Amino acid sequence: MYSEDDLIPVSSLQHILFCERQYALIYLEQVWQENRFTAEGKVLHERVHVEHHESRRSFKQEYDMAVRSLEWGLIGKCDLVEIWYLENKKAKKISPVEFKRGREKESDVDLVQLCAQVLCLEEMFGLAIDQGQLYYLQEHRRNDVCIDEILRKKTTALIDRIRTLRETGVTPGAEYEKRKCDNCSLVDMCMPKSTGTKNKQVNRFMQTQLQIMRKACETERMNIEADRDI
Repeated sequence: MYSEDDLIPVSSLQHILFCERQYALIYLEQVWQENRFTAEGKVLHERVHVEHHESRRSFKQEYDMAVRSLEWGLIGKCDLVEIWYLENKKAKKISPVEFKRGREKESDVDLVQLCAQVLCLEEMFGLAIDQGQLYYLQEHRRNDVCIDEILRKKTTALIDRIRTLRETGVTPGAEYEKRKCDNCSLVDMCMPKSTGTKNKQVNRFMQTQLQIMRKACETERMNIEADRDI
């Protein structure tokens, strides 16, 4: 079991899967910058949270629902949780729905976030949940997501990776990828083109400086040994 101080934000899982450096800049260095995509996403979530809440005897919709798991060390909020009840008011089925701008993505960045929500809800309600849904604004439809063992293992592996980065406190180096970096809100702060590990000029400069430092240290060591012999 994890303590309250050790809980990882559910939203951070999509950041670390998208880019470990982005995760570190946001959650370790507390750096953030809005762009059109993040602003549109924020507006979408705000709109979702003020829409009509449906509630019947055997069915209820909970918007902006706070969730957490002390077993996995997670905390966050679900855009929408749909709950079906038995006659005795006990929940019999639960399904989280995550709202996203744009369209369905090729990567699993949205899937791991949904899976993390499921891990929290399973602990909170004591129910097994095998499915959730993603709603993409541009597609205007819900996509069913199977919360299978493969997705669960990928999600828990990301949780472990986050804890490792937290312990080291080291921000990974930049790796420029046009498709990712050009749409990232932190691109101006990250500067992947000039600081990236693929930048040959920067790498050559760093290697040269390291060689100079090594030679200087070796010369100093030899001088100290010579003085001792005298």
